Amino acid sequence: MFEVLVYLYENYWRPDACPDHDQLTRKLSAVGFESDEIAEALTWLDGLAENAQAYAADQAPDSLRVYAPAEVERLGEDSIGFVSFLESAGVLPPAMREMVIDRATAVGECPLALEDLKVIVLMVFWSLGEEPDALILDELFVAPEERLIH
Repeated sequence: MFEVLVYLYENYWRPDACPDHDQLTRKLSAVGFESDEIAEALTWLDGLAENAQAYAADQAPDSLRVYAPAEVERLGEDSIGFVSFLESAGVLPPAMREMVIDRATAVGECPLALEDLKVIVLMVFWSLGEEPDALILDELFVAPEERLIH
């Protein structure tokens, strides 16, 4: 599923630039993705679009997010730490954080791999038509062992 999501991010500027589900499914199949991967990714994206409005409410900027035990189990320490890092860096506002957590818990993995969470963060930005800061894009795409220290 995550390969399909990355493909969509790389090939479509915004979600509204994507063709309808039937045409998109055909295009993704032609590129070589399996039908179950495509269906899972499109269902996941539908959930992202449906829930985007629910998180639009303003939250206090100094509020503290307490994770439920089920969320901790689903996300894992690495993913929660990464979400906290993005939030403390000021690039992931509370509403977007909640969208990330919602979509991360919708994935069947337990705990979620950090690389998969990074794709989810990227897709939340994409779904809102926002481009992450260049340094955040580097954090989302480049593996830590490939980074050069200057």
